[in-house]
Amino acid sequence: MLKKINRMGKNKEFDRVFKTGQTFYSSIFSIKIVDNNMDVTRLGILISTKISKKAVIRNHFKRQIREIIQSQLAKIKTGKDIVIVVFPQIIDKNFQEVENAINIGLKRLNLY
Repeated sequence: MLKKINRMGKNKEFDRVFKTGQTFYSSIFSIKIVDNNMDVTRLGILISTKISKKAVIRNHFKRQIREIIQSQLAKIKTGKDIVIVVFPQIIDKNFQEVENAINIGLKRLNLY
């Protein structure tokens, strides 16, 4: 579980990332980042009901993504807001494929 200080929660925080953020796209998600002028990196995950109508499945993918980010948090540069928007193609992927895709995205956005 990510600490509360590492989570984004307000709509205006998400809006700021979407308006001014840098973007990386893959087949299963997009990653948007922007500086947050803080000493911590914060994460937000968006999974729509297009992925699945069942909250259990959506929450499963949220937990997977949080676990991947938490394991990489020490390597990620501080002072960033990261929003991950998940696409329906994630249903066919296993944990290792999702982890590799996130690592590639973070490297391309120069977060390491």
